[in-house]
Amino acid sequence: MTRLRAVAGALLTGALLTATGACSSLEGTGDGGYIEGDGRVTQIDPGDRADPIELTGETLDGEPVDLADLRGEVVVMNTWGAWCGACHGEMPDLVAAADELGDRARFLGINTRDPSREAARSFERRYDVEYPSVDASSDPAVLLAFTGVFSPKATPTTVVLDQDGRVAAVVNGPVPSTLTLVQVVEDVLAEDA
Repeated sequence: MTRLRAVAGALLTGALLTATGACSSLEGTGDGGYIEGDGRVTQIDPGDRADPIELTGETLDGEPVDLADLRGEVVVMNTWGAWCGACHGEMPDLVAAADELGDRARFLGINTRDPSREAARSFERRYDVEYPSVDASSDPAVLLAFTGVFSPKATPTTVVLDQDGRVAAVVNGPVPSTLTLVQVVEDVLAEDA
């Protein structure tokens, strides 16, 4: 009977741990310290968009970046890290979308929490990423530009800015497909047509 109680207790404990497995000391970020979204796309009507995103930083190659210089263009920004499995999974779609859209939209990555710029550049080489990435690993304040848009722990996240630099769409988690991202950008491009 004691053995039966021990087995029942172990099963109950396992069930409780499974039920509460999403909780951690980082409030829902899991063991990796980040939140992975489900790829849900949220588009924001032009009349409901907030002020332009103000962001300055430095690329992985040491070049200065200021989003204000990109006003007048649709900008696709994606947070990623070489440590992030979902980022590896979505990067071929991002690269394909950048290629398909060509000069109709600018792409800009935001590298988060990689131990070195070389580790990040190795990731970019692996996927033939030709657009620049802001180094948020060296300057985490870069992510503060997106306060209220997405959590700094939400990697990957893709944000599409309209020609005025305002958030027009957010993909929470990996982009569902190249086609989805291209269509979202084309919707934003069509607003000024």
